Amino acid sequence: MENTINVKVINKSANKLPAYSTAGSAGMDVRADLSAPVIIEPMRRCLVPTGLYVAIPEGYELQMRPRSGLALKSGISLVNTPGTIDCDYRGEIGVIIINLSDEPFTVNPGDRICQMVLNRVPQVKWLPVESLDDTDRGDGGFGHSGV
Repeated sequence: MENTINVKVINKSANKLPAYSTAGSAGMDVRADLSAPVIIEPMRRCLVPTGLYVAIPEGYELQMRPRSGLALKSGISLVNTPGTIDCDYRGEIGVIIINLSDEPFTVNPGDRICQMVLNRVPQVKWLPVESLDDTDRGDGGFGHSGV
């Protein structure tokens, strides 16, 4: 069974469109649309353009997520992970990268900077009630299990 959905895209960069690296990949690699390298100093963040503009179908979102290799090898992550691109947004997709290492990090034009995942997003319909069902956890918050 084919599990695909059509998404309209404008690519104003010189990069290839985001693509899955393997048949089983959940995320597509997204590349930096830069005219020159950008250096991100330790503990600093930077908005990196992608040159991508999309029309996400209603009921879906795109999530921008860190690349595990960049996180492990270089301490590079996304500030608002996962970053959400709403279905009614039509501007350029930008990625907020943060350098959590103690060394400067260079983002070069065309570098793979994050992953993009398309997700279905149901809308919430609130049902006001006077009480909620009991559970074993109840109202136990942070650290409630003692672990």
